Formats: sequence, C-alpha cells, structure tokens
Amino acid sequence: MRQPPFHIVLVEPEIPPNTGSIARLCGATDTVLHLVRPLGFSTDDKQLKRAGLDYWEHVQIVYWEKLEAFLAAQDERRLHFLSKKAGRLYTEVQYQPGDYLVFGKETRGLPPEILRLYADRCASIPMTNPNIRSINLAMAAAVVLYEAIRQNS
Repeated sequence: MRQPPFHIVLVEPEIPPNTGSIARLCGATDTVLHLVRPLGFSTDDKQLKRAGLDYWEHVQIVYWEKLEAFLAAQDERRLHFLSKKAGRLYTEVQYQPGDYLVFGKETRGLPPEILRLYADRCASIPMTNPNIRSINLAMAAAVVLYEAIRQNS
C-alpha cells in the first residue's frame, strides 16, 4: 500500500524561481505543494514556469488564501515549521508520511507569532558560516524533504 505523500507548504513565497524549483522537487517526490497567499508573483510568471520546466502537470498544488485558514485545517501534530531561529535541528525531528514541512517567505521567514505558538514544532538547518544568513529556500526544502523521505525508506 502506498504511503500518503509529504507536503511542502510555502507561506507567502516571493521569488518565482524558488517556487518553481520547489514545484519540480514536489513533482519528483510525489509531494503535495501548498502555496499560502499572498504570493509575491503571478502563477503565470515566466520565471516560475521556467524553473518548473514542463513538469507542472505532475505537481499537485493546493492554494490557501491565508496562513490562518491553512493552520485551522491541519492536525498540528503533523506540522513542522522550518526556521533559522529554531533551536532544534531538522535531523532531530521524526517525520512521518503525510507530515507538512512549512517554510516562510524568503525575506522574513515565518511570522514570529507562529514560531512562538508552535515552538515545539520548529526546526532549523545548521549554518556553520556566520557570514551567511541562510540558504536558498528551494535548497532548504530539498534538504528537509529528503531527510523525511530517508527516515521513511
């Protein structure tokens, strides 16, 4: 029996190529992509489509009007919030198929009130060079998603 897919949630993404690359990642891994509005671009954007190449038909995308609507519809035990401000490493999380990996916007991350409310559900990717603030959103999504897949293979 096939396990339920993982979910990647992008909260108010701003950069079309990041979302396009993540959509391609989702297509390759049968992961559901959730986009929480407002988006910083049009879904007709050329860069978005170019980054996703010709794989868009293979990606299941769910749109949410706002973060509160997404959160209200979920079992919070299935949510994992990724933030450079979290104290726990993403490798310390036990992921299960059907879990949601939630990422914030590229410039500001997740809202502080969400990080406070779900502090026990937050994790980070370590950065060893203090001169680098963060890695690209598409890279971060891939790192965490493949750890979740690895744990369940």
